[in-house]
Amino acid sequence: MTQDTIISLLRRKLPDGCVLFDQEDLRPYECDALSAYRQLPLAVVIPETLEQVRTTLMTCAEQQVPVVARGSGTGLSGGAMPLANGIILSLAKFNRIVDIDVDNRVARVQPGVTNLAISKAAERYNLYYAPDPSSQIACSIGGNVAENAGGVHCLKYGMTTHNIQALELLCIDGTLLTLGGAALDAPGYDLLALLTGSEGLLGVITEVTVKLLPRPHSAQVVLAAFASVEAAGTAVTAIIASGIIPAGLELLDNPTIRAVAKFMDTGYPDDAAAILLCELDGEPEDVADQIEQVCAVFRTAGSTSLQISGNEAERLRFWAGRKAAFPAMGRLSPDYYCMDGTIPRKHLARVLNEIGRLSSEYGLPICNVFHAGDGNLHPLILYDANQPGELERTEELGGRILELCVEVGGAITGEHGVGLEKINQMCIQFNSAELAQFHAIKHAFDAQDLLNPGKAIPTLHRCAEFGAMHVHHGQLPHPELDRF
Repeated sequence: MTQDTIISLLRRKLPDGCVLFDQEDLRPYECDALSAYRQLPLAVVIPETLEQVRTTLMTCAEQQVPVVARGSGTGLSGGAMPLANGIILSLAKFNRIVDIDVDNRVARVQPGVTNLAISKAAERYNLYYAPDPSSQIACSIGGNVAENAGGVHCLKYGMTTHNIQALELLCIDGTLLTLGGAALDAPGYDLLALLTGSEGLLGVITEVTVKLLPRPHSAQVVLAAFASVEAAGTAVTAIIASGIIPAGLELLDNPTIRAVAKFMDTGYPDDAAAILLCELDGEPEDVADQIEQVCAVFRTAGSTSLQISGNEAERLRFWAGRKAAFPAMGRLSPDYYCMDGTIPRKHLARVLNEIGRLSSEYGLPICNVFHAGDGNLHPLILYDANQPGELERTEELGGRILELCVEVGGAITGEHGVGLEKINQMCIQFNSAELAQFHAIKHAFDAQDLLNPGKAIPTLHRCAEFGAMHVHHGQLPHPELDRF
């Protein structure tokens, strides 16, 4: 089958303007937010209706053309990177909030609706959607489901999988499935959880029912400064051990603090080695009591200063600095590589020390800003892609950090997904029997291996090569060459 064949078929079956195929029109879709890797697809299809999505999938299945579903393109693991012999299926026009059911505290939304738009729409009912990734102003709910996204408040309120109640999706053969439902629990296997975080390998999401929560009556943030990153890590462990579960508990190290301070006015102490942002929410009396307990824990852990947000504007300003941390990195380096690993909280100090050592070993600066409360690390490796060999060295360093996470009993991803970026480290995280089960699930939904092939789940052959050579860093093979 030639490129002209699939484009001709799709253009014949779909309305004018749905199919993009000129190179200049394809260029915006050549990568997601992991922009170090780029590939033009055969074509981009931008449907507006469920039937147009179904037609696209069935046509591609008949012609054996791979399909990569794409939301807002904010993913950081290469999950939406195109295939040279496949199409991109963009859900950008599926951007309607279908219904807000106030009585049952749920909202039915299309996958292209942005995360923040859900909370904005529910605001008049004093409700909101809890998961809040830093990219929430741009990232789509369909992508959040595909990657099981979290955010600064996931410590108390959970990840995407804890905050959705139903999914509607199309299989590669055009079959429409509804998983979950109006009740809090559905009969049969928990396929809703299986699809959350499946990275577009099993189906194309066409509608999501999300849970809405009442806005807390009170919320305040404690900003604690520390003389060392290790002391801040120890304080995180002490907070959780005390029995308090904050709404959010975030850590920023000094390079990140200084970058953010140049980017916007945050009130962060720029001489601190690290700061913790600890938010408590609930009834005013409970919040006041917990703030007192948290401040006592921070002082015992060696905090050098404490600030408590005095009003809503100050609380939002503290969080605005955290959410601006990634864009602020542009002031420090031409490029950065954002890692995403999860570790048991008790190992925070040890792992942060080792990350610092690895940074020195590779000669690449690392900024740390992450969801400390649940051990979800986001080391940002600063590099210059214009310098020969720096990207490859950065990849190798990133791989070492992920392997360190596994070594201490953690995982290679917390919310960014595996995509292309971490596919080698999947061979370390899982054994061959476990990977075989993943492939069996993939086969049950997509026997032809056409939905986002070559992503997230490595072949056993690839793992054998990775185990023997141990490093493929710097060379992410094209997915077409690594088919199951």
